[in-house]
Amino acid sequence: MTPQEIASEIIDEFSFFDDWADKYQHLIDQGRSLAPLPDQYRDDAYILKGCQSVVYFASDSEEGQLVFHAASDAAIVQGLIALLVRVYSKQAPADILAQDAQFLAEIGLDKHLSATRKTGLAAMVTAIHDAARAAA
Repeated sequence: MTPQEIASEIIDEFSFFDDWADKYQHLIDQGRSLAPLPDQYRDDAYILKGCQSVVYFASDSEEGQLVFHAASDAAIVQGLIALLVRVYSKQAPADILAQDAQFLAEIGLDKHLSATRKTGLAAMVTAIHDAARAAA
């Protein structure tokens, strides 16, 4: 699936929920389903700057695609990571760069995250796009 198709799938999933308590629970559940972070990335060198929570972030290139590894100590942030990894991981750098993170606003996260979480989310998106630019 392309990043756009995956983003559309996420928008559809969140549209099933009417209230934000359910949407937050779905976000947390997404974080719980994220693959565990490989131990080699649980090092200070992989801590993403700009996030209030501790976020480990790394990328690898496999057969022309980028694979992202990330984890956080906060449940909501872990859910945000899961959404980003779902959209951008295992994609070609050009496809990553062509997909903005507008889908997060379309599910309403821009209105329901604290300012510090929005800053951290922007830092994660920037790190993903920086990795794609470096690999392109």
